[in-house]
Amino acid sequence: MRRGGIDVADTKTSAVDVVTEADRAVEELLRSRIVAQRPDDAILGEEGDDRPGTSGVRWVLDPIDGTVNYLYGLPDCAVSVAAEVDGQVVAGAVVTIPTGVEYAAALGHGATRDGRPISVRPSPPLAERLVLTGFGYQREVREHQAGCIAALLPEVRDIRRMGSCALDLCHVADGSGDGYVEAGPQAWDWSAGGLVLSEAGGRFDLLDGTFTLGSHPVRNVVVGAPADGWDDFVAALAEAGFLA
Repeated sequence: MRRGGIDVADTKTSAVDVVTEADRAVEELLRSRIVAQRPDDAILGEEGDDRPGTSGVRWVLDPIDGTVNYLYGLPDCAVSVAAEVDGQVVAGAVVTIPTGVEYAAALGHGATRDGRPISVRPSPPLAERLVLTGFGYQREVREHQAGCIAALLPEVRDIRRMGSCALDLCHVADGSGDGYVEAGPQAWDWSAGGLVLSEAGGRFDLLDGTFTLGSHPVRNVVVGAPADGWDDFVAALAEAGFLA
């Protein structure tokens, strides 16, 4: 749990995209434990260098997803760990830092919250759905996202921006939200949460978007929703300008 003041150690994509010493310490702890027990596995982490492997297994680590929340003492921040086999995510866990609430899933074996099975909420009509979202840290991406959210908001019950992609996906998985969309998250943000959502009866995908960063397209628009509401949710996102 966060105690006392937290210092910003560095920034990444912009001056507001921060890294704390805790991010680095947690990732180093995770890496050291994985290497000690599985020295042939690869590791992809948000804060460290990629580690090659020979086993076909790769670990995908986000030491603190929701670092700005952690910095300010807000509750939506988590440690996210996923395992891939030959590029497919087969296991994942998302642990909320302030409370210790743990979401977990294994491919083909369902999803749990603190050990109890969870499932998505049946989709109500679009106008009654609570949609979760997030924003990138680059100014031009944020401007575009804001326009898309403004177009989507009148079509749904409401929008929530809580600050952790991993936890947002888990909230849809346990019925605390009806859909999630964000442009630009990386594999360490969505790997574990995406599996939790899929195993809870939802759908999760990376779709082509309309965002650009400079002259480069931002293609990875992360979308998650219950399977029964997928088609009309994706159609609404396209109409709002999120999707190409």
